[in-house]
Amino acid sequence: MELGERLRERRKAAGRTIASVAVDAGLSVPYIANLENGRGNPTVAALDRLATALGTRLEVGIADEPPDASQASQASADLLSGSDRSGQVIRVLAVAQSRSRSAVRADVIRAVDGLTAVLDRPLSDADLNRLLDLLLLA
Repeated sequence: MELGERLRERRKAAGRTIASVAVDAGLSVPYIANLENGRGNPTVAALDRLATALGTRLEVGIADEPPDASQASQASADLLSGSDRSGQVIRVLAVAQSRSRSAVRADVIRAVDGLTAVLDRPLSDADLNRLLDLLLLA
């Protein structure tokens, strides 16, 4: 999930306006709006102030994903990208859950990765459609 989407989700989940967060963080409204829209290069200090204003904490880290996990996720992402239906289901789930599409897509990719591991084989299009059906029914 991108930084701007995460900030917006946290702010909306807290029922806050950009202006109220700006006041608490000591930052400007345009600065926060730009960050939420994926523009700007915030400092760690600014992110820490935003996290505090949103009642959360900032975590900063650098890590490598294990090669197998990134390959599995890429295969799952490719499977979703090749399916028109997956985009439609992700949009429906995002609206129903008041989440960003990219956050829901990331969760669906993890579900596909998990199902791939359980089945011990790559998912077929039919498997993906069954999973999408299940997600819509849940």
